[in-house]
Amino acid sequence: MIISGKDLAAEIKRDIAADVVKYKEQYGREPHLVVILVGENPASVSYVTGKAKDSEEVGFKNTTICRPETVSEQEVLDLIAELNEDKAVDGILVQLPLPKHISEDKVIAAISKEKDVDGFHPLNVAALWQKQKCILPCTPKGVIKLLDKAGVEIEGKKAVVLGRSNIVGLPVSKLLLDRNATVTMCHSRTKNLAEVTREADILVVAIGRPKFVTADMVGEGAAVIDVGVNRDPETGKLCGDVDFAACADKASVITPVPGGCGPMTRACLLENTIECYLNQVAK
Repeated sequence: MIISGKDLAAEIKRDIAADVVKYKEQYGREPHLVVILVGENPASVSYVTGKAKDSEEVGFKNTTICRPETVSEQEVLDLIAELNEDKAVDGILVQLPLPKHISEDKVIAAISKEKDVDGFHPLNVAALWQKQKCILPCTPKGVIKLLDKAGVEIEGKKAVVLGRSNIVGLPVSKLLLDRNATVTMCHSRTKNLAEVTREADILVVAIGRPKFVTADMVGEGAAVIDVGVNRDPETGKLCGDVDFAACADKASVITPVPGGCGPMTRACLLENTIECYLNQVAK
C-alpha cells in the first residue's frame, strides 16, 4: 500500500479552506503567514514558492520577504522582532538553510514562540518533551498523520527512527513514544544497523542519503515512512532515503518520494498557521 501524502494533504487543505471562510467572517481577517527568504538557493526558492501557493489556495494572506545573501544577522533579527510585534502577522517562518554568517539557532530563538509555525523554537521543543501544549514540528506531525491515515497501529509496536536531527529524528521519536510505541533511535553508523531496522514494525527514515535503506534492512510487513528528499546520483531524479523499488514488496505500507511526506509537511504548516492565528485573534 503506497501512502499518498498528496491525497491526504489535499483533504487537509480543503478542510482548512472551509474553516478560513468562517474565521474571516468571525474575526474580520484571514490568517497571515510571513515567510523570510535569505538568498536565492534554488531549493529554498522552490519551497517558498510552494508555501505561497498553498497559502493562496486555502485563503491565507501570504507575505514573502526576500533579503540578499549578504544581509547581516542583525538585520534578520531586527526584521523578526518587527514581525513579532505586528498583531496582523500570525505565523513567521524563516526558510532554512541560512548563509553561514547567520546563526540558525539565534534566528529560530528570535521568532516568537506563539508565531513559530515550524515548531522549532526552544520553548516549543521543550514543551513537546514535557507533554505540554505546543506547536508541533510540521514533518513529524505529518509522519504521524500518514501512519494514522494508513491505519497503522502505533501503540505497542516497535518503531525504529533512522536519523537523529532536531527537525525530524528527535521529535518524531517523541511523538511515537507518546503514542505508546517502543522506539529505537539510530543513525547511519549504528552497529549492525540492518539487524536493528529489520525488527521494526514502523521504520521512519530521515538521514538525507539517497536510497540508503535497501530491502535487506526492512522486515516483512513493516510500515516504512521515507522523509528523505535527495537527487539520485545515477538519474538526477528526486528520490528518498529508501530504495523504494527494492523495499515496496516487503513493506505493508510505504511512502513515495516525491509525493509522500513533502506534501504533508506543507499541509501541517498550514494547520500550524491556523493554530497561531486562533491564538492571536483570541487575545
